[in-house]
Amino acid sequence: MPILEYIDTHAHLDMPEFDTDRQEIFRRAFENGVKTIITTGIDILSSQKAIDMAAANASIYAAVGIHPQECNGATEADFARLDILADADKVVAIGECGLDYYRDYSPRHTQLETFYNHLDLADKSGLPLIIHCRQAEEDMLNILSNWSAQSPASEGKGVIHCFSGSAETALKYINMGFYIGLGAYIGYPSSKKYRADFAAIPLECIVLETDCPFLPPQSHRGERNEPAYIPLTAAILAEIKNLEPAEIASVTTANARRLFHLDK
Repeated sequence: MPILEYIDTHAHLDMPEFDTDRQEIFRRAFENGVKTIITTGIDILSSQKAIDMAAANASIYAAVGIHPQECNGATEADFARLDILADADKVVAIGECGLDYYRDYSPRHTQLETFYNHLDLADKSGLPLIIHCRQAEEDMLNILSNWSAQSPASEGKGVIHCFSGSAETALKYINMGFYIGLGAYIGYPSSKKYRADFAAIPLECIVLETDCPFLPPQSHRGERNEPAYIPLTAAILAEIKNLEPAEIASVTTANARRLFHLDK
């Protein structure tokens, strides 16, 4: 039986959790059908590392951005540097960026200012956004509604990373031109209340992600997450949607290629 092909649209492969066996991580991903990985920056340094990793590995692409938890102290020089990084080879997205009102590691006014900078950069570069939103749904919906109405891109504006919410909210994002990113957490006992919502999200608007080294599948809780586990998430989503894993793999892979222009 042939191995299905998957794309991990959100990993953090530069993090120290992978320092001892990064090449093994790549090998296991490939052996499990995860043929493409987007490694995502959270600040200027990690964005540069993502670019370097993409340059050295044919199956890796990069996203550049400043995470809302990391934006306190971001300077004009940082934003200027981010502008340069966005033009690097194999950069396919702007992010991880957005709003996080759960931790409040950065003041909310700073998060908002930084996020608006990312929206401007997405307009300038033509790249889709990778958006982090935690307990900031009202502000996020308002901001993206206004931005998407004026954005030159009619579709494929980005992905709402690590989505946990109602189908109604997901459809609001989809109607603005965004995809919905789902990870292994959809199989956690705490996510059972969202199963009907996950089932209602159109498969044509879903991409798969790990957010590794965070959020491992339920069968690996307490361990480091890695891209090779994407098929486990696909299997969970197949169960939730009453579909075959092959259809989940095929459609979500095509979605990711379309969103991030991976065939260009």
